Amino acid sequence: MQSIDPKELPIPRLHQLLLGAIGPRPIAFASTIDANGQHNLAPFSFFNVFSANPPILVFSPARSGRTGQSKDTYNNAKAVPEVVINVVNYNMVHQMSLASSPYAPEVDEFIKAGFTALPSEKIKPLRVAQAPVQFECKVNEIIELGQEGGAGNLIICEVVQIHLDPNILNEQGLIDQHKIDLVARMGGDWYCRADQNSMFEIKKPITTCGIGYDALPSDIKNSTVLSANDLGQLAGIEALPNETDVNEYKLIELAPLFLELEDDAKALEAALHQRAKELLSQNELEAAWLTLLSFNN
Repeated sequence: MQSIDPKELPIPRLHQLLLGAIGPRPIAFASTIDANGQHNLAPFSFFNVFSANPPILVFSPARSGRTGQSKDTYNNAKAVPEVVINVVNYNMVHQMSLASSPYAPEVDEFIKAGFTALPSEKIKPLRVAQAPVQFECKVNEIIELGQEGGAGNLIICEVVQIHLDPNILNEQGLIDQHKIDLVARMGGDWYCRADQNSMFEIKKPITTCGIGYDALPSDIKNSTVLSANDLGQLAGIEALPNETDVNEYKLIELAPLFLELEDDAKALEAALHQRAKELLSQNELEAAWLTLLSFNN
């Protein structure tokens, strides 16, 4: 591993390392207005949600690394502390990228990028009609992190109105992660699309506790087939299957494998671990455990 003191790096190099390593990053497509009523629209990937009660979003229009100048979005938020944060999906990503061009402050990015502007209900900045979700926000605070090029400006926003495209909702009225088709920024010119090919599901242990890595049987923990990540997945089970279930699974699902390798215990163990690894890749956690425990039954 290389070990680097960030203070010793040129800002462009440090910027590349940070953005190349930290991603995918959600995109705040921010609509603001200046004191003269001029509208501005620009994307920022230094962005996330930080609270639900109150609903708080934070994004950072950093100073230009080339000129050290502050962004129009930052200047506008100082003058008129309101912003619409529009969520970006795949259907609008090229238009969004076009809006990121360094247009002069008097240029309307809604027009340049071909977006439809919608009036907001509680604030002055306009909404992007094409965005699947639009958050009207009041700016609670702006924290300036520095005066040099690359310095961030944290704009802390409180959501006061939410607009949702009903086509992205499921039957329970929640946002369907497949329907919303989000995109995110990676390093350089790269983006990431959160579609069915890139998404996978892991049940969050909100009310349950797994047995833990330390409780894994030693023969499984020392496996030459299973990775540390596989072991972490195995450790998420609440309780190990009982012996009756293991024996039943062994007779029904694993009998041919045991017959084939009955005279080679080492090969049998490796084959069972490989089968368990494949089951884990399919999120078949219990079946993976039944497979592994069958070796000693």
